[in-house]
Amino acid sequence: MKFGTKAIHAGQHPDPTTGAVMTPIYQTSTYAQAAPGDNKGYEYSRGTNPTRKALEDCLAALENAKYGLAFSSGMGATDAVIKLLSPGDEVITGNDLYGGSYRIFTKIFAGYGITFHFLDLSDPTIIEEYVNKNTKLVWIETPTNPTMQVVDIEAIAAITKKHELTLVVDNTFASPYLQNPMDLGADIVMHSVTKYIGGHSDLVMGALMMNDEDLYKRLWFIYNACGATPGPMDSFLALRGIKTLHLRMKAHCENGRAVAEFLKTHPKVEKIYWPGFTDHPNHEVAKKQMRDFGGMISIVLKDADLDETFRISSNFKVFTLAESLGGVESLINHPATMTHGSIPKEVREKVGVVDNLLRISVGVEDIEDLLEDLKNALS
Repeated sequence: MKFGTKAIHAGQHPDPTTGAVMTPIYQTSTYAQAAPGDNKGYEYSRGTNPTRKALEDCLAALENAKYGLAFSSGMGATDAVIKLLSPGDEVITGNDLYGGSYRIFTKIFAGYGITFHFLDLSDPTIIEEYVNKNTKLVWIETPTNPTMQVVDIEAIAAITKKHELTLVVDNTFASPYLQNPMDLGADIVMHSVTKYIGGHSDLVMGALMMNDEDLYKRLWFIYNACGATPGPMDSFLALRGIKTLHLRMKAHCENGRAVAEFLKTHPKVEKIYWPGFTDHPNHEVAKKQMRDFGGMISIVLKDADLDETFRISSNFKVFTLAESLGGVESLINHPATMTHGSIPKEVREKVGVVDNLLRISVGVEDIEDLLEDLKNALS
């Protein structure tokens, strides 16, 4: 089954009672039992809900996985993965991460005795230098947030399999339409469903997909016991968003390319990060593991201090200055004070997250309007 067909049909069947084509919103907390333990597969909605189950099956299909779990946020999903570990365990991860991931690693789980190594993973062999008997997990983003580093999933998977480590890939920036880490050797794929999968800036949700049954059971136990599970209404909205994911991603990619080409030669842009350019450090890796290059772009403004950066970022009419990404509307973000504000200045600046960097989520509006808006704001 091709991607677009899976997006519309996977995990979803006409309701057997009414024939409703759309999965119903099962707005219930509990389920009748004929006798103690004699139920129809559902006991309590924190653990399982029919609307959420349809979403989870659809998400698994999109990532070519056997199992899917939906969480109340991307951070809820991240939290569940790190709870697989114990004090004394070590994690290898990238040096350019979403600020929320960095925060939960350093401010929450480091306090429980878990060690995190933040490395430049553009050369995967660096992992070998840090693997020891305590290493249990490798966590990567690709492309990274916000400097668009591209990490070779297949090369890292070869190393993690050699050392029997769990490989987790945050696939949020690419979406399952552009990249499928399970096919490249990942053990767990994580998504902030809030972003491209939901696609309409109207829900907050996370997800994990995996193939290993034992890993699924361990994560389901955490998911149920800790309770970071989404309600049926958000699950319904995510299912609805998925139905147009393949159509939206084509438009995001087309507009993203046009915006990137416009910005690359703009006199106000000192540096641009977008993996579709042949001079991107890992462009060839991106070509190998992605189907296109997406609609996420970051730029460094030339000779702009913080005040001018604020002025420019606040001067758009079509682009909206806001957190998040991946919605149908175009967004501008200032990572240093917004999404990555929890990362110490000296740490984020080492990887290029400087005060005059802006992150752009290119939406699906008419490209002429987007380019005109960029031209006016930058001038």
